[in-house]
Amino acid sequence: MGMRSGEGAPPLLRLAAGIQAVEAVGLCVAGVLTAVDTAAGRSAQASSGVALTLLAFIVAAGLAWIAWGIARLQPWSRTPAVLTQVLTGVIAVYLLQAHRFDWGIPALLLAIAGLAGLLAPASFRALSHPGKSDANDASADPGAAGASAKTVSRRS
Repeated sequence: MGMRSGEGAPPLLRLAAGIQAVEAVGLCVAGVLTAVDTAAGRSAQASSGVALTLLAFIVAAGLAWIAWGIARLQPWSRTPAVLTQVLTGVIAVYLLQAHRFDWGIPALLLAIAGLAGLLAPASFRALSHPGKSDANDASADPGAAGASAKTVSRRS
């Protein structure tokens, strides 16, 4: 179970990793804003403000870890990344319905772009074969093995 390098990652998968990282940073910003509001006494209860601040930073760390996994082509990262994008989309729709277009529109665009990057065929293949590159894996394309055999038999 070796580490995989993201050097050969498809461009859309690199985009998905970047979006996941942007969402982690955005959640850190929200955590800082919550901390400032709590410190200024603008929270309904100080304990809930502290809890929300801590939760924001814990979830942001999780999102950053998922982004790192996507960038390193770790197969485990696909499911939490897709779930993150789906939940971001749901939250974006909620924000849009509440007329918070300043947060809702960017969140919706990020969710759509993140899902597109994760579910693109090349991205799906890159996260489906742990420890093997598509170029060296003849089983990734059943036609490739047949084509190689035909090439060898023609040379004979």
